[in-house]
Amino acid sequence: MVKKGKSSGKRNIERTLQEILRSKYAPSGVYIALVLIYIATNVIVNAVASSRGTIELFGGEIPTTSFAGVFASLSNIMIIFMVVYYEKKGYITSLVLMLVQTPIWLLGIIKRHNIASLPGIFTTFLTIIAITIIYINNVNMDKIQEKLRDQAITDGLTGLPNRFACTEFVNDLIKRGERFTLVSIDINNFKSINDTMGRDAGNKVLIEVSERWKNIADNDITGTLDFITRQGGDEFSLIIRNYKSNEDVMSTIRSYESALVNKVTVDECDFFINASFGYAEFPTDAKDSDALFSCSDAAMYEVKRANSSEHIIRFKPELLSMEHTLEIERDIRNALDNDAMFFCLQPQFDISHKLRGFEVLARMKSVSGDNLPPSEFIPVAEKVGLIDKVDSSVFRKAAMFFGELIKNTGTDVMLSVNVSVRHLMKNDFLEEVSEIIKASGVPAEQIEIEITESIMIDSADKALMCINDIKSMGIKIAIDDFGTGYSSLSYLNKFPADLLKVDKSFIDKMNSSESSKKYVAAIISIGHIMNFGVISEGVEDQDQLDTLSSIGCDYIQGYIWGRPLPPEEAKQLVIADIQSGK
Repeated sequence: MVKKGKSSGKRNIERTLQEILRSKYAPSGVYIALVLIYIATNVIVNAVASSRGTIELFGGEIPTTSFAGVFASLSNIMIIFMVVYYEKKGYITSLVLMLVQTPIWLLGIIKRHNIASLPGIFTTFLTIIAITIIYINNVNMDKIQEKLRDQAITDGLTGLPNRFACTEFVNDLIKRGERFTLVSIDINNFKSINDTMGRDAGNKVLIEVSERWKNIADNDITGTLDFITRQGGDEFSLIIRNYKSNEDVMSTIRSYESALVNKVTVDECDFFINASFGYAEFPTDAKDSDALFSCSDAAMYEVKRANSSEHIIRFKPELLSMEHTLEIERDIRNALDNDAMFFCLQPQFDISHKLRGFEVLARMKSVSGDNLPPSEFIPVAEKVGLIDKVDSSVFRKAAMFFGELIKNTGTDVMLSVNVSVRHLMKNDFLEEVSEIIKASGVPAEQIEIEITESIMIDSADKALMCINDIKSMGIKIAIDDFGTGYSSLSYLNKFPADLLKVDKSFIDKMNSSESSKKYVAAIISIGHIMNFGVISEGVEDQDQLDTLSSIGCDYIQGYIWGRPLPPEEAKQLVIADIQSGK
């Protein structure tokens, strides 16, 4: 049984939730700068207010004292900034600074008979009233925002952080490059409790289990830093940090396992609960959040499948092989049979932020209704020979939507569609494209087909014939993920492409590795020499954007300007772009 440990001040879970939201606070360096600017401007105000000199400006002489109001206004602006961005700390600092300043103003009036200081006193008192009103309003707004935040990140039944909070924290840890372990947890045979005792009893069991696990996470019992969340139903996730070895991770998970040893009594009925734990480590087992969740889930499902006395398993690559592939294949076939494939549209912009078009991204749900990430189902579709059917379904649906969009708005933006090598090489591919264009009404010159550069090795001659035929229809050609494969200049020179897409992996490293930056610059240079446009994928921050702009990149695709959008939101973006007249 787990013993209750000492509380560590602010509870670990609450502290972690605040850590997730820490980005809303302005940096401390700006706070110090505001204080220093305020002090400096007030020193200048006192100096010019008591000055008898003049300044020649625009052919006339202006008393130096005239500038006192200018600098006084600037100092008051610094005060307002402090209260707006630093809340209580800024308000208290502002009051102290202004109350310290007031005797100096009074001294100037009484001792030096400097009546020019009199407006400064009234301005100071008015500013105090203004910042007090701002502070009180901010306090009230913060209470409302805190309530909304709690609703957004807290599971209503158990009070634990929810799926959204878990995903946000995982993404934040990955962005910081911090090592951590993600544990997927599923309570065994929980359905039988709901079936036999009813959902109310099942909910009480979930609440009791959550309280036990929350006690462990909140009270530093395990020696690691833990964050426990409820994903939904009887599924939970645990994030473990600050450990030295895999043995520490196992010890922590066993603490949560042992918390279930004692029976759970609900409505005078005893339940003996156990759970399955599967875990994976970032970055050892997976490099991004989707893959990490997939890996930990695969390990957890293996525990349930094995049905042994060992309830904890670490992810191994082979867990994602045959069984997982068969499961996803069933999901893909079900989605195709029921016409349930759908799509999102990720916007593309030129370097001046004018909308160029959209890349079509395939999306699907599993039989259980969960969203399957493309990183899971696309490789399986390729492996089992269904990728051409996935391509066709998504291409057709996106084109029909786009045709209607063009009809209603007259937009001339581009629709960019990924086509696999298998799909491109089908004998009836050209007929299929022609039929889609005719049915949708999308002009051929507004369609761009993306192919990977691997086609240059696999079937270059046949592919070249097909691409030439596509080009003759007026369709544009883009080479996707350029730089990650063969990148033969001799093949590239033969291909009548219009666009090169620089892979995200190079963009990620561009500002931390000089060689990566030079590589991206070289790709852009090669593209321009061959009269190709160049678009960079996965652009996420301003530094990357600035670098790409400086080395001549033509187009941008990435979260900095646009995440994948459902069709209706993409439509609104097009309408806004047309109305803005860009």
